[in-house]
Amino acid sequence: MHEAAATPAWVLLAYLVAGVCFILALRGLSNPESSRRGNRAGMIGMAIAVVTTLITHVPGGLAQCTPPYGCQSAWITDWETIAEIMGAILIGGGIGLVTARKIQMTAMPQLVAAFHSLVGMAAVLVGAAAFLNPEAFGITQLIPSGFLHLQGREAYGGVASIINPVSRVEMGLGVAIGAITFSGSVIAFLKLNGNMSGKPILLPLRHVINLATLAAILGLIAYFTMDQSPWVFFTVMGLSFAIGFLLIIPIGGADMPVVISMLNSYSGWAAAAMGFTLHNSAMIITGALVGSSGAILSYIMCRAMNRSFISVIAGGFGGATSSGDAAAIDRPYKRGSAEDAAFLMKQADQVIIVPGYGMAVSQAQHALKEMGDKLKAEGVRVKYAIHPVAGRMPGHMNVLLAEANVPYDEVFELEDINSEFAQTDVAFVIGANDVTNPAAKTDKSSPIYGMPVLDVEKARTVLFVKRSMGGVGYAGVDNELFYRDNTMMLLADAKKMVEEIVKSLG
Repeated sequence: MHEAAATPAWVLLAYLVAGVCFILALRGLSNPESSRRGNRAGMIGMAIAVVTTLITHVPGGLAQCTPPYGCQSAWITDWETIAEIMGAILIGGGIGLVTARKIQMTAMPQLVAAFHSLVGMAAVLVGAAAFLNPEAFGITQLIPSGFLHLQGREAYGGVASIINPVSRVEMGLGVAIGAITFSGSVIAFLKLNGNMSGKPILLPLRHVINLATLAAILGLIAYFTMDQSPWVFFTVMGLSFAIGFLLIIPIGGADMPVVISMLNSYSGWAAAAMGFTLHNSAMIITGALVGSSGAILSYIMCRAMNRSFISVIAGGFGGATSSGDAAAIDRPYKRGSAEDAAFLMKQADQVIIVPGYGMAVSQAQHALKEMGDKLKAEGVRVKYAIHPVAGRMPGHMNVLLAEANVPYDEVFELEDINSEFAQTDVAFVIGANDVTNPAAKTDKSSPIYGMPVLDVEKARTVLFVKRSMGGVGYAGVDNELFYRDNTMMLLADAKKMVEEIVKSLG
């Protein structure tokens, strides 16, 4: 039973309107100034899609009699089921509301990874339900049982009901992508949350194992079109869970922002595949938008990090060995105070602030905004430089600065501001380690070699806020910028240091 033949025109129109809302949401989210409007558009689109789906599945709402399949009742058959669904929506929505209100911005990357895992598992569960009860999903066909190996299914009157071969492909792909998304997102969550080492975990012959597993999955999906035995379906599912794990564990912490966007893309494609199984155009549209936008974002970030997009998909770009091995180098450095920093910035014509994960950990964005306002009152030009992968997920720093009401026209991306550091008096780096490390340009043994970084070392003076000299960035390498002649280390909690600088500015 295909939606185009069974669904009223107004339903298709409602799904189209929802799709337009999702497109407007993506457009709005592309810019901090319009992000709230984009969020509202996405919420409206999702509400339209959910309500339309529920309305079209009330008792008798979509009952169809389509030869030669006979009469097939709608997906939802009674009000008790509707009540269960509404209860599930309220429970899930309540959990989401509480989580959104209580989650710290520093934990946002872990939350996103957890959300991706839920989307992946939802796709797996829908696929399993469709396999175990295909008649309820309208994906069966009748063929003469004399020409069919029944594979455990019952036949009546010389005919047998089987799952459409096309639906089996959709189901197999949806379950495979969903399982990969789930297990991969779980590993990403554990790495981001500190439950698992952020270093690459390199298995022997990992590329051979990954390729063999992927080939087995694709081969079994092809075989599934000829044999719908349970062992085929559940073997595809099990291998997909395994390959999701295998693809993510070799990836180091420095590359985790790309992993987040990549898993976002996977979750979208899983939803789209399940949309075909459910014959739901809203899911197809939404999944395709999420999948394609996530893939584009992953590609953009790969370019920003000088990584290969193909190697991202293959899970093989995290295998470099850290030259720093999470240990700082014992070298002389200059240490300064809040008073020193305030004096230098007061005398400057331009200060470029470079925020990183250290700012997020200490929640220093509001104090940083106050410091910027004080400097502007002294006649100093203040700008903010954002690296595409600063923090633990795309846009992490932009969200924090927006939360502190930093003007959007003061925030610049790497390619727009990098040329200005050479003419800048002070570069104020607050917890941004890997994205300011000059070793990315010179040290071929470094795991971040080739990654475009912010040229803060070209500023006349670099003020680097860091808790201590004993820690390193998420890539596990020391930053040679700490030991440059023009660098002054400000060793303290980032928020406390910035608050002391504000006091010194008067």
